Amino acid sequence: MKVSVSLILFVASIILLTFAWPLPDQPQALDIFLQCLQNHTSPSNPISDSIYTPNNSSFQSVLMAYVKNRRFSTAETPKPLAILTANDESHVQATVLCTKYNGLEIRIRSGGHDYEGLSYTSIVPFVILDMFNLRSIDIDIKNQTAWVQAGATLGELYYKISKKSKFLGFPAGICSTIGVGGHFSGGGYVNLMRKYGLSVDNVIDAQLVDVGGRILDRKSMGEDLFWAIRGGGGASFGVILSWKIRLVPVPKKVTVFQISKTLEQGATDVVHHWQMIAHKLPKDIFLRAMPMIVNGSRESTEKTVAVLFFCMFLGKTKDLMALIGKSFPELGLQIRDCNEMSWVNSTIFWAGFPVGTPIDVLLDRPKGTQVSFKSKSDYVKSVISKKSLEKIWKKMIDLDIETWMQWNPYGGRMSEISESETPFPHRAGNLFKIQYFASWGDQGINVTNHT
Repeated sequence: MKVSVSLILFVASIILLTFAWPLPDQPQALDIFLQCLQNHTSPSNPISDSIYTPNNSSFQSVLMAYVKNRRFSTAETPKPLAILTANDESHVQATVLCTKYNGLEIRIRSGGHDYEGLSYTSIVPFVILDMFNLRSIDIDIKNQTAWVQAGATLGELYYKISKKSKFLGFPAGICSTIGVGGHFSGGGYVNLMRKYGLSVDNVIDAQLVDVGGRILDRKSMGEDLFWAIRGGGGASFGVILSWKIRLVPVPKKVTVFQISKTLEQGATDVVHHWQMIAHKLPKDIFLRAMPMIVNGSRESTEKTVAVLFFCMFLGKTKDLMALIGKSFPELGLQIRDCNEMSWVNSTIFWAGFPVGTPIDVLLDRPKGTQVSFKSKSDYVKSVISKKSLEKIWKKMIDLDIETWMQWNPYGGRMSEISESETPFPHRAGNLFKIQYFASWGDQGINVTNHT
């Protein structure tokens, strides 16, 4: 897609938000900034109760509430001059204008799930705009659409959809505490993507606050900017207030399963064959492979690799058994491994909760984390040989920290969407995506050493 001159100029204007004005000393900058906020908000929607500065007793708890990676909660981590927990759209507008006027950087946080702490850290003086209070969800069953504010979580969205319909869903991530503001603007990776594409492939409108403090929708922002925010990072262009999404049909019952294969059980052969077929399976099947380190047998103290296979199937168990039995008999799937459930219950299963957990868990917002982690991704275009797989397993075993991977198959709808349809270009030609994870707790390991 060609990028117009107007979009280039718009991006250039965003740069002014940080660098256009000289920055005074921090205490003075904060005072001027706070006064600016008061001047740009109405007494009918006061912003004072939404402002947290380091002198406020709740500052630290508000800051840490949505920090999902302990790598960015150390004493050396730069802290914001202030946190704005917006309760009204006018608070967002005022924050954008006042950071611009005072030469401060703005960090926008919906759920805090970004891997590198970009929504709550910066190397220059900054403020955090927390969106978690702006979380309304308006479901339109007749038109099969919804308006979702940026501070809502995926769990809240799934819950609200399920209360309106048992036959509609939405393709988005498996972690129920992710905020939709950042998730959708980054693409929105999903276990329904082989059927319906990414979250952004199902976004039909949006509202954002631009650098001038204006609230724009798809029509007023123009198609270039609307294209850019759907996978190019919404915070690069403004502050996303809400998304309008197209809901997708789901059957009354879906089928899920989880199967584990260790190296001693032939995991290498199974994974090798998985690479050849996972992207070719019908669109209704999403079959993830997840290699991870586990303890060996009772007789051995050695570590080994187990590969967990997670499946999402938009259909009944008997149909899934027939498909897997024909295409992937090496997996050894048994009917007892499968669970039929509603789509909304499958989101709970994929989030890691036991089968039968009440759907109210989707509304939970646990605070903070005790885990430090690093994650990166690759896209695989050709089958990894068995010899290379064995080298990967050995490397995982030799490392002194917890490691695991997610291998997510492509194909299906992902291969049908042009790489220029949205800023997310990874479409046809990819067999699967690998996400690498390394994590460590608080066992005497310096969290800043792992970068």
